[in-house]
Amino acid sequence: MTGSRRNFLAGAAMVGAGAWLCGPSLALARVESQRRFVFVIQRGAADGLNIVIPYADPGYARLRGAIALSPDDAHRLDGTFALHPALSEVAGMYAAGEALLVHAVATPYRDRSHFDGQNVLETGGTSPYQVKNGWLNRLLPLLPGGGSGGNGGTGGEKAIALAPTVPMALRGAVQVGSYAPSSLPQPSDDLLARVGDLYQDDAQLQPLWAEAIESRAMAGRVGQRQDAAALGKLAAGFLVKPDGPRIAMIETGGWDTHSGQNGRLAAQLKSLDTLVAALRDGLGEAWRSTTVLVATEFGRTAAVNGTGGTDHGTGAAAMLFGGAVQGGRVLADWPGLASSALYEGRDLRPTQDLYAVMAASAGETFGVDPQKVSRAVFAGARVASLPQHLVRA
Repeated sequence: MTGSRRNFLAGAAMVGAGAWLCGPSLALARVESQRRFVFVIQRGAADGLNIVIPYADPGYARLRGAIALSPDDAHRLDGTFALHPALSEVAGMYAAGEALLVHAVATPYRDRSHFDGQNVLETGGTSPYQVKNGWLNRLLPLLPGGGSGGNGGTGGEKAIALAPTVPMALRGAVQVGSYAPSSLPQPSDDLLARVGDLYQDDAQLQPLWAEAIESRAMAGRVGQRQDAAALGKLAAGFLVKPDGPRIAMIETGGWDTHSGQNGRLAAQLKSLDTLVAALRDGLGEAWRSTTVLVATEFGRTAAVNGTGGTDHGTGAAAMLFGGAVQGGRVLADWPGLASSALYEGRDLRPTQDLYAVMAASAGETFGVDPQKVSRAVFAGARVASLPQHLVRA
């Protein structure tokens, strides 16, 4: 069966299970490990300067003007940085050593287009559409039980579908499907049984239908909701299963704050804070072996624009959460916000490679040499050096 035919049939089966809907989504994959890794993408270019606030840099207040946030209203982390006030749960994780913040990071991409930037972030390439598969999919064959790569190996049997379409970061040789929460009325058990009978003797559709029903059962009733708390709980429900997936990707949107940024960013961050807290609470003891990486395609301009917002920039902030994370710190080779220090005279200058953070955090989570991950997953980017001790062994 061709890839396109297989994907169509998988989609048809998920429609029959009542789970086909656009909206907040997650995708998951199985590997043989008790460690968990969750990649949360912030689509739209999240403003790292107002998320991890460099309040001690005199350029911050000067450039941000009316949208500058006071450290007195935020969560002070140290003598240099503070956390946005909406991130109260994250602040608690930071205090508990379960949150690590990385500032002034970027992929190799520099042209400030959302679609192109997201493609680079998800594929791990050096330019848009250069690489045809996703960084998480290329990671899977390196992990215990993750498959052999080339033709999908055993990984095609171990990957599990849970979003309307598989995000680019998870596309590739190892077959991974998707699951999306649905607000549509749930089908009756009788209808599901009738469709199951219809597919019973179909060698192609019956396994796909069985997989869709299994995913529906694993999601439970929370799979019918789409709010941040429900999405975090849904992801945890899959990841906590003894024989469940160990890798998840969660897509979040709405981070493009060209105008009225303060109110919009606060709402976005509150939602993210709720999602991560629900994931933590839902995982219970499994949180101790979990790493959550939050990243965006690029940052935003250092200066406020004329409509109380910021425009597309370069340097951003990434965040690591989880009981496995060696947190309670900010990693920043801070370039400063003086006019002479800004990238192209307008943006936070990136001083750390986001791919290095991705390779190190994923490799250390699963006990795979991060250098091996870097060479296999981000080969074209030629990551020069990797941070160490992001995740506890």
